Amino acid sequence: MPTYVYDCESCGHVLETFQSIKDDPLRRCPKCKKLKLTRRIGAGSGILFKGSGFYETDYRSSSYEAGKKADGSGSKSDGNSKPGGDSKPSGSDKKPKSGDS
Repeated sequence: MPTYVYDCESCGHVLETFQSIKDDPLRRCPKCKKLKLTRRIGAGSGILFKGSGFYETDYRSSSYEAGKKADGSGSKSDGNSKPGGDSKPSGSDKKPKSGDS
C-alpha cells in the first residue's frame, strides 16, 4: 500500500498515512478536526532491486566496448586459415560438447 502525505490548510499539521489506492483521500484533520486536509503530490516509491544482483560487467563503458570490437577485428587472421582460402578449422581442433563423451 502506498504512503500518502497530507497537509492541513487550517493548522499546518502534516500527516503520513498508508492507504489503498482505491480509498478516498482523507478530508478531516486529526489535530484540529476541520475539513482542510489536502493530499500532497509525492515522488512515488523507491526502486526495489530483486534477483541475483547486478554486476559491474552488466553495463560496460563505451570505451570498453570499442576496445573489445578492435580486438575482435584483429584476431580474425590468427594463422588458423588454410592457404587455399578455406578458413574452416580442422576437425581435430574441435572441443567435445558437454553432452558428448
